[in-house]
Amino acid sequence: MEQFASQVLPAAHIRGAEKKAVALVISALGLAVTAMLLYTSYFGGLTALLLRSMFFSLMAAAGLLVIAAGTRITPLRVLCYVLAVVALLPGPYLYENYTQIIRRGAIANDVDKALFVATMVIVLVMARAYIGRTMVAISVLALAYAYFGYLIPGEYGHSGYSTGRLASNLFLRTEGVFGIPMGVAAQYIFLFSFLGVLLMKSGLGQTFVDLAHALTGRVQGGPALTAVVSSTLFSSINGSAVAGVVTTGTFTIPLMKRAGYRAKTAGAIEAAASSAGQIMPPVMGAAAFLMAEMTGIPYVTIALAALIPALLYVLALLVAVRLEAGKFNMARAGDEDVPSVWNVLSTRGYMLAPLVVLVGFLIYGYTPMKSVVFAIAMALVIMPLSKATRVSPKNLLLATTETMRNTLSVVAAVATAGVLIGVLTLTGLALQISSLILDVGGDSMFLVLVFTMFASFILGLGLPTSAAYLLLAILVAPALEGFGLPTIAGHMFIFYYGLISAITPPVALAAYAGASIAGAGANETAFEAIRLGFVKLVIPFVFIYSPGLLLIGSPASIVLQTIAAVIGVSALATAFTGWLMVPLGVLARFGLVAGAALLLWPTSMPDYDPISLAIRLAGLALAGFVVFQAYLSSKSPVQEPART
Repeated sequence: MEQFASQVLPAAHIRGAEKKAVALVISALGLAVTAMLLYTSYFGGLTALLLRSMFFSLMAAAGLLVIAAGTRITPLRVLCYVLAVVALLPGPYLYENYTQIIRRGAIANDVDKALFVATMVIVLVMARAYIGRTMVAISVLALAYAYFGYLIPGEYGHSGYSTGRLASNLFLRTEGVFGIPMGVAAQYIFLFSFLGVLLMKSGLGQTFVDLAHALTGRVQGGPALTAVVSSTLFSSINGSAVAGVVTTGTFTIPLMKRAGYRAKTAGAIEAAASSAGQIMPPVMGAAAFLMAEMTGIPYVTIALAALIPALLYVLALLVAVRLEAGKFNMARAGDEDVPSVWNVLSTRGYMLAPLVVLVGFLIYGYTPMKSVVFAIAMALVIMPLSKATRVSPKNLLLATTETMRNTLSVVAAVATAGVLIGVLTLTGLALQISSLILDVGGDSMFLVLVFTMFASFILGLGLPTSAAYLLLAILVAPALEGFGLPTIAGHMFIFYYGLISAITPPVALAAYAGASIAGAGANETAFEAIRLGFVKLVIPFVFIYSPGLLLIGSPASIVLQTIAAVIGVSALATAFTGWLMVPLGVLARFGLVAGAALLLWPTSMPDYDPISLAIRLAGLALAGFVVFQAYLSSKSPVQEPART
């Protein structure tokens, strides 16, 4: 029992019977929420408000117990225990009084007001523990603005809203805490996270690494290519850049260092590769599901639209690390050190079956909720087939609690986002913020995009993927939509820049995690990660002006823009590396950058217009000339130094 409690609460400071009791309650809550979501995802049965409130109650209670177990301060621990009990009230209360609430038009009574205030306290405590001070401060300011808006003069003021009105909008309706973001967490994020935990416990993570090693291990720079492929695959399931670094990085970073990569480069490659999972379908750090609900665009459409930009990022990273290996003349791995693709697939390829089932059902037209249920069922079917992948009932229970722990930050994020959405909708402030961005940018879409980029970067600093996207979708995205951009393009733009802080100082959590494993300096690793992962900085502007990369437009435009982007990002990766068969001089690197700029140049004309084609062909010719010159230089005999 002691071992089980330690697995449920790995960071606990409590001991003995208290620890065992808390672990049992958390595991029971994890099992309850998993069972509820599996049942309702397949059979239905609960309205949106009831499902979301029950989910929040179970998750918040567990989250507060985890906070209590992790503190040494006794009064704080007792307070968290009390709040955990209170957190269990909103869901059952709304379930029991749902009909009465509808009959009185969701007008709050005294009990509703008391539960609303308690829920706000719980949301703020959860946000402070699992996200940080930023979201707490923003939430408090939002509530204060809603309540004391009458004190603000001018166009940004309003008449103010009472506690009863706030309780009615933010607690008794699906416009606040239990709004669309909480629905996404309950209907999509938790079960997809559960699937990811099951697959990782069955050994799929190691399968990804071995498969990537089999595909790339014999190439010069194979360990780095393995890191890019395996970390991208792994992070595309869990959607967390930091989790990807600390999981696959413990294997790939030492492997890269042994192959000859510098410590800072090895850590940066792993950080840049793991951050690819945040933008790579099917999960995208849960943002794909959030984006679908926020925009009303089908999930499959968003996942497909995100595919080409994500693949361009991975391609540029692969090109950079391969050229880096050639630049330092690294050795290739021997055949005996690299498994065959057939051997990996024949022995452990069946582990990929749940992912095949998931993608297959999504393509066939099933909802993401039912698709993930089928994928979980397939995972549970294949796990007992091998002793190495078999999961005991105890480990299955631990999988539910691990999933709960993994999604606590998401629940805190969507709860605070619900508060923000409710307040901004009630007061109309969201439209005013968007209008301010449009006023500053004037008639220039480029300036609006630049201001949006900086706003997205600042607001996204240090936030989890889902929290960053939700905050930006509320405050910034309407400005881009107001400028006439396609909805999916605007939301994808803010999504990319909200996530760039994973590898950029002053936060750069993924890069700092990679640096700690590699034994390199934190900031030097972060700047190296920016050099390798530059496409995240460039590609949002590219797909705004070349929407074919988001699968918007005619097939001819999509093909032409994709080809131009592939060559363009490859040329940029080569220029940033400074090596292509031979070291590249300043003029050659400048030529590649100029060629890439022409290939990616935004034009208002159709891609098959003669002028547009001429610009693209000029870029292709310039980049091709540099490549040809490098080829000739590599074939030239090396002059022996004169003897003295």
